[in-house]
Amino acid sequence: MKKIIAPNAPAAIGPYAAAIRSGNLIFCSGQTPLNPETMQVEGTTIEEQTLLALTNLERVLKEEGCTRDNIVKTSVFLKNFADFPKMNTTYASFFGDHTPARTTVEVSRLPMDALIEIECIAELK
Repeated sequence: MKKIIAPNAPAAIGPYAAAIRSGNLIFCSGQTPLNPETMQVEGTTIEEQTLLALTNLERVLKEEGCTRDNIVKTSVFLKNFADFPKMNTTYASFFGDHTPARTTVEVSRLPMDALIEIECIAELK
């Protein structure tokens, strides 16, 4: 196993790695819409926060030479499931024709009162 450190992504806010590489798989911890420089949640809409959370995941994957096209599975955690349609539109735009497997659930609260958190599993090619 290899711990992945991603200096261009937000620092972990707890005792965990941004990602772990095991064999040809990368397991990314959940990313929220934190600005990596300020470590503050950015964006007030679900669309803005979804895009930043996905961008943060891509920043982590970049450390191993991967892109969004390497993602095989995501898990999306929403503070309010009423945001699902808007999140889904932003998510679809981010991935384009690439459609990883996905689970989406509503949760009662997220770190730093974010509206969304997304984690993923990616495969090295």
